[in-house]
Amino acid sequence: MIPLVRAWAAGVVVLVVTEYVQMTVVYENLVGPRGVGSFGAALALVHLPNLVCVVLATWAAARVHPAPWREVPARHAVAACAVPVAAHLLTVSLRWERTGLSSLALWMSTGVLLAGCAVGMLLDRWREETHP
Repeated sequence: MIPLVRAWAAGVVVLVVTEYVQMTVVYENLVGPRGVGSFGAALALVHLPNLVCVVLATWAAARVHPAPWREVPARHAVAACAVPVAAHLLTVSLRWERTGLSSLALWMSTGVLLAGCAVGMLLDRWREETHP
């Protein structure tokens, strides 16, 4: 259980730091209080920065997850992806009135979550193969 907790802790730290940077740099300076005005702006200013945050959090958690537990694919995926998934579920539950099932924002953020976790896991695998 300790290896999972350590991986999750790394994921939480990276996710909190990257989301803080995103909120203070991107949202405050580029988005503003009224939000984004178009799909392209939402993609560039909300979803792509979120993708970077999820990728980095997943990668950090995966890198911290030690052997021999990282050799079990399901356990390694839980170690790497649990924090971004939990953060996504928390965000959706807190903003359900804005992100109902028919909301494009829900589906875009879910796509960002899945893509970010996949890319983070691929980066971990690539790093493991190139620097054993």
